[in-house]
Amino acid sequence: MSSNTPTINLTATGANIKALLKNKGFKVADVQNKLGFHTPQAIFKWMRGDAMPSIDNMVILAHMLGVTIDEILVLN
Repeated sequence: MSSNTPTINLTATGANIKALLKNKGFKVADVQNKLGFHTPQAIFKWMRGDAMPSIDNMVILAHMLGVTIDEILVLN
């Protein structure tokens, strides 16, 4: 991969998701309910940078937060 090809920084994106949720006053349970998840584990994985939301969930998350997907993602 070329050095100028952007890649997603999972850890920084996770920290950004966590910060955006906090700044907007959302709890993990709010996201869990909005996305219809039975458990919050996936959201905690996102915030730790262990996983990324699917594109469908990313669209919903961006809408909830009032930001664009580009404002959620942190690129290397």
